[in-house]
Amino acid sequence: MYLNGKIAIITGAATGIGASIASALASHGALVFGVDLSWDDSGPIAGVEQLEGDVADQSSVRRCVAYIEERHGAVDILINNAALSSGLAPKPFDDISAEEWTRVLTNNTLGPFLFSQTVAPAMRKKKWGRIVNLTSATIFTGQPHLLHYVASKGAIASMTRSLARELGPDGITVNAIAPGLTMTRNMRANSAYTEAVLEQAVAAQCIAVREQPEDLVGVCLFLVSDGANMMTGQVLAVDGGTAVH
Repeated sequence: MYLNGKIAIITGAATGIGASIASALASHGALVFGVDLSWDDSGPIAGVEQLEGDVADQSSVRRCVAYIEERHGAVDILINNAALSSGLAPKPFDDISAEEWTRVLTNNTLGPFLFSQTVAPAMRKKKWGRIVNLTSATIFTGQPHLLHYVASKGAIASMTRSLARELGPDGITVNAIAPGLTMTRNMRANSAYTEAVLEQAVAAQCIAVREQPEDLVGVCLFLVSDGANMMTGQVLAVDGGTAVH
Protein backbone atom coordinates (compact mmCIF):
# COMPACT_ATOMS: atom_id res chain seq x y z
CA MET A 1 0.00 0.00 0.00
CA TYR A 2 2.76 2.44 -0.97
CA LEU A 3 0.35 5.21 -1.96
CA ASN A 4 -1.18 5.53 1.52
CA GLY A 5 -2.03 9.17 2.22
CA LYS A 6 -1.74 10.23 -1.42
CA ILE A 7 -4.68 12.03 -3.02
CA ALA A 8 -5.26 11.25 -6.70
CA ILE A 9 -7.47 12.54 -9.49
CA ILE A 10 -8.05 10.56 -12.66
CA THR A 11 -10.12 11.98 -15.48
CA GLY A 12 -12.25 9.83 -17.76
CA ALA A 13 -12.48 7.28 -14.97
CA ALA A 14 -15.95 5.88 -15.60
CA THR A 15 -14.84 3.14 -17.99
CA GLY A 16 -11.89 1.64 -19.83
CA ILE A 17 -8.31 2.60 -19.10
CA GLY A 18 -9.38 5.28 -16.64
CA ALA A 19 -11.46 2.89 -14.55
CA SER A 20 -8.64 0.32 -14.44
CA ILE A 21 -6.06 2.87 -13.30
CA ALA A 22 -8.43 4.42 -10.74
CA SER A 23 -9.11 1.00 -9.23
CA ALA A 24 -5.39 0.19 -9.08
CA LEU A 25 -4.47 3.47 -7.39
CA ALA A 26 -7.16 2.87 -4.77
CA SER A 27 -6.01 -0.71 -4.18
CA HIS A 28 -2.52 0.63 -3.46
CA GLY A 29 -3.78 2.98 -0.78
CA ALA A 30 -4.46 6.27 -2.55
CA LEU A 31 -7.59 8.33 -1.90
CA VAL A 32 -8.92 8.43 -5.46
CA PHE A 33 -11.36 10.79 -7.12
CA GLY A 34 -12.60 9.89 -10.58
CA VAL A 35 -13.91 12.67 -12.81
CA ASP A 36 -16.17 12.00 -15.77
CA LEU A 37 -19.02 13.67 -17.64
CA SER A 38 -21.39 10.92 -16.56
CA TRP A 39 -21.31 7.81 -14.43
CA ASP A 40 -24.70 6.52 -15.54
CA ASP A 41 -23.35 3.54 -17.48
CA SER A 42 -20.70 2.51 -14.99
CA GLY A 43 -20.91 0.71 -11.69
CA PRO A 44 -19.12 1.73 -8.50
CA ILE A 45 -15.34 1.36 -8.40
CA ALA A 46 -14.04 0.22 -5.03
CA GLY A 47 -12.27 3.03 -3.20
CA VAL A 48 -13.05 5.66 -5.85
CA GLU A 49 -15.28 8.69 -5.24
CA GLN A 50 -17.12 9.57 -8.44
CA LEU A 51 -17.32 13.24 -9.41
CA GLU A 52 -19.17 14.62 -12.42
CA GLY A 53 -17.24 17.22 -14.34
CA ASP A 54 -16.35 18.51 -17.78
CA VAL A 55 -12.58 18.47 -18.22
CA ALA A 56 -12.79 21.08 -21.00
CA ASP A 57 -14.66 23.60 -18.81
CA GLN A 58 -12.48 25.68 -16.51
CA SER A 59 -15.17 26.35 -13.91
CA SER A 60 -15.99 22.64 -13.74
CA VAL A 61 -12.32 21.71 -13.31
CA ARG A 62 -11.83 24.29 -10.58
CA ARG A 63 -14.98 23.12 -8.81
CA CYS A 64 -13.76 19.49 -8.74
CA VAL A 65 -10.30 20.40 -7.44
CA ALA A 66 -11.72 22.82 -4.83
CA TYR A 67 -14.08 20.12 -3.58
CA ILE A 68 -11.16 17.75 -3.01
CA GLU A 69 -8.79 20.32 -1.52
CA GLU A 70 -11.37 21.69 0.92
CA ARG A 71 -12.19 18.23 2.30
CA HIS A 72 -8.94 16.32 2.04
CA GLY A 73 -6.04 18.59 1.13
CA ALA A 74 -3.74 19.03 -1.82
CA VAL A 75 -3.82 16.68 -4.79
CA ASP A 76 -0.63 14.61 -5.06
CA ILE A 77 -1.32 12.64 -8.25
CA LEU A 78 -3.09 13.70 -11.44
CA ILE A 79 -3.82 11.24 -14.24
CA ASN A 80 -5.05 13.05 -17.36
CA ASN A 81 -6.87 10.28 -19.17
CA ALA A 82 -10.14 11.75 -20.51
CA ALA A 83 -10.28 12.15 -24.28
CA LEU A 84 -12.42 11.71 -27.36
CA SER A 85 -10.90 8.59 -28.88
CA SER A 86 -12.54 5.19 -29.25
CA GLY A 87 -15.86 6.66 -30.34
CA LEU A 88 -14.34 8.48 -33.32
CA ALA A 89 -15.05 7.17 -36.80
CA PRO A 90 -11.86 6.88 -38.88
CA LYS A 91 -12.04 8.94 -42.06
CA PRO A 92 -9.69 10.57 -44.60
CA PHE A 93 -8.48 13.96 -43.43
CA ASP A 94 -10.31 15.53 -46.38
CA ASP A 95 -13.58 14.57 -44.71
CA ILE A 96 -12.82 16.02 -41.27
CA SER A 97 -14.74 19.25 -40.81
CA ALA A 98 -13.30 22.27 -39.06
CA GLU A 99 -15.93 21.83 -36.36
CA GLU A 100 -14.93 18.21 -35.69
CA TRP A 101 -11.25 19.12 -35.71
CA THR A 102 -11.85 21.85 -33.15
CA ARG A 103 -14.02 19.61 -30.97
CA VAL A 104 -11.41 16.83 -30.79
CA LEU A 105 -8.42 19.13 -30.29
CA THR A 106 -10.23 21.14 -27.64
CA ASN A 107 -11.51 18.18 -25.64
CA ASN A 108 -8.26 16.23 -25.81
CA THR A 109 -5.80 19.02 -24.99
CA LEU A 110 -7.68 21.54 -22.87
CA GLY A 111 -8.50 19.07 -20.08
CA PRO A 112 -4.89 18.12 -19.28
CA PHE A 113 -3.90 21.79 -19.44
CA LEU A 114 -6.70 22.96 -17.11
CA PHE A 115 -6.30 20.19 -14.55
CA SER A 116 -2.50 20.51 -14.48
CA GLN A 117 -2.77 24.28 -14.09
CA THR A 118 -5.30 23.92 -11.27
CA VAL A 119 -3.47 21.33 -9.15
CA ALA A 120 0.07 22.64 -9.71
CA PRO A 121 0.05 25.45 -7.11
CA ALA A 122 -0.60 23.05 -4.21
CA MET A 123 1.91 20.54 -5.59
CA ARG A 124 4.51 23.30 -5.76
CA LYS A 125 3.93 24.17 -2.11
CA LYS A 126 4.46 20.53 -1.13
CA LYS A 127 7.49 20.18 -3.43
CA TRP A 128 6.07 16.86 -4.63
CA GLY A 129 3.66 15.81 -7.32
CA ARG A 130 3.01 13.33 -10.09
CA ILE A 131 1.28 14.15 -13.36
CA VAL A 132 0.72 11.36 -15.88
CA ASN A 133 -0.84 12.12 -19.27
CA LEU A 134 -2.38 9.52 -21.55
CA THR A 135 -1.27 10.07 -25.13
CA SER A 136 -1.26 7.39 -27.88
CA ALA A 137 1.21 5.18 -29.74
CA THR A 138 -0.35 6.55 -32.94
CA ILE A 139 1.92 9.58 -32.55
CA PHE A 140 4.87 7.31 -33.34
CA THR A 141 3.28 5.24 -36.10
CA GLY A 142 1.48 8.01 -38.02
CA GLN A 143 -1.90 6.30 -37.99
CA PRO A 144 -3.92 7.40 -41.04
CA HIS A 145 -7.60 8.44 -41.03
CA LEU A 146 -7.49 9.80 -37.49
CA LEU A 147 -5.57 13.00 -38.10
CA HIS A 148 -7.49 15.09 -35.56
CA TYR A 149 -7.00 12.47 -32.84
CA VAL A 150 -3.32 11.86 -33.64
CA ALA A 151 -2.65 15.61 -33.71
CA SER A 152 -4.28 16.04 -30.31
CA LYS A 153 -2.24 13.21 -28.81
CA GLY A 154 0.95 14.60 -30.34
CA ALA A 155 0.15 17.84 -28.58
CA ILE A 156 -0.17 15.97 -25.28
CA ALA A 157 3.29 14.44 -25.75
CA SER A 158 4.79 17.87 -26.42
CA MET A 159 2.93 19.38 -23.47
CA THR A 160 4.35 16.63 -21.27
CA ARG A 161 7.94 17.48 -22.16
CA SER A 162 7.48 21.23 -21.78
CA LEU A 163 5.58 20.99 -18.50
CA ALA A 164 8.23 18.67 -17.09
CA ARG A 165 10.76 21.49 -17.60
CA GLU A 166 8.54 24.01 -15.82
CA LEU A 167 7.57 21.86 -12.84
CA GLY A 168 10.76 19.85 -12.31
CA PRO A 169 12.41 22.46 -10.07
CA ASP A 170 9.44 22.07 -7.69
CA GLY A 171 9.78 18.30 -7.33
CA ILE A 172 6.89 17.51 -9.69
CA THR A 173 7.34 14.90 -12.41
CA VAL A 174 5.34 14.90 -15.64
CA ASN A 175 5.31 11.82 -17.85
CA ALA A 176 3.06 10.28 -20.48
CA ILE A 177 1.88 6.79 -21.38
CA ALA A 178 1.19 5.95 -25.02
CA PRO A 179 -1.17 2.96 -25.28
CA GLY A 180 -1.78 0.95 -28.40
CA LEU A 181 -5.21 -0.08 -29.66
CA THR A 182 -6.84 -1.04 -26.37
CA MET A 183 -9.92 -3.21 -26.00
CA THR A 184 -12.08 -0.82 -24.03
CA ARG A 185 -15.86 -1.12 -24.00
CA ASN A 186 -16.26 1.95 -26.19
CA MET A 187 -13.71 0.72 -28.71
CA ARG A 188 -15.45 -2.65 -28.97
CA ALA A 189 -18.72 -0.83 -29.60
CA ASN A 190 -17.24 1.13 -32.52
CA SER A 191 -18.27 -0.68 -35.72
CA ALA A 192 -15.20 0.66 -37.54
CA TYR A 193 -13.01 -1.74 -35.54
CA THR A 194 -13.90 -4.98 -37.27
CA GLU A 195 -12.20 -8.30 -36.59
CA ALA A 196 -10.02 -7.70 -39.64
CA VAL A 197 -8.89 -4.32 -38.31
CA LEU A 198 -8.14 -5.76 -34.88
CA GLU A 199 -6.17 -8.65 -36.32
CA GLN A 200 -4.17 -6.26 -38.46
CA ALA A 201 -3.32 -4.19 -35.39
CA VAL A 202 -2.19 -7.24 -33.43
CA ALA A 203 -0.09 -8.47 -36.35
CA ALA A 204 1.92 -5.22 -36.20
CA GLN A 205 2.87 -5.82 -32.56
CA CYS A 206 5.89 -7.67 -31.18
CA ILE A 207 3.61 -9.12 -28.50
CA ALA A 208 0.74 -10.41 -30.60
CA VAL A 209 -2.17 -10.18 -28.17
CA ARG A 210 -5.00 -7.70 -27.89
CA GLU A 211 -4.19 -4.98 -25.40
CA GLN A 212 -6.52 -4.62 -22.41
CA PRO A 213 -7.08 -1.61 -20.11
CA GLU A 214 -5.37 -3.50 -17.30
CA ASP A 215 -2.16 -3.60 -19.34
CA LEU A 216 -1.64 0.12 -18.67
CA VAL A 217 -1.85 -0.17 -14.89
CA GLY A 218 1.69 -1.32 -14.06
CA VAL A 219 3.53 1.48 -15.81
CA CYS A 220 1.17 4.08 -14.32
CA LEU A 221 1.75 2.75 -10.80
CA PHE A 222 5.48 2.99 -11.38
CA LEU A 223 5.31 6.58 -12.67
CA VAL A 224 3.41 7.81 -9.60
CA SER A 225 5.71 6.01 -7.16
CA ASP A 226 8.93 7.15 -5.50
CA GLY A 227 10.68 4.66 -7.77
CA ALA A 228 10.23 7.16 -10.61
CA ASN A 229 11.74 10.13 -8.77
CA MET A 230 14.29 10.74 -11.53
CA MET A 231 11.98 10.14 -14.48
CA THR A 232 10.23 13.11 -16.05
CA GLY A 233 9.38 14.41 -19.50
CA GLN A 234 9.18 10.87 -20.89
CA VAL A 235 6.62 9.30 -23.23
CA LEU A 236 6.43 5.55 -22.64
CA ALA A 237 4.86 3.41 -25.37
CA VAL A 238 2.85 0.54 -23.90
CA ASP A 239 1.52 -0.96 -27.11
CA GLY A 240 2.87 -4.47 -27.45
CA GLY A 241 5.82 -3.21 -29.47
CA THR A 242 4.12 -1.60 -32.47
CA ALA A 243 6.11 1.59 -31.93
CA VAL A 244 9.76 0.76 -31.28
CA HIS A 245 11.62 4.01 -30.72
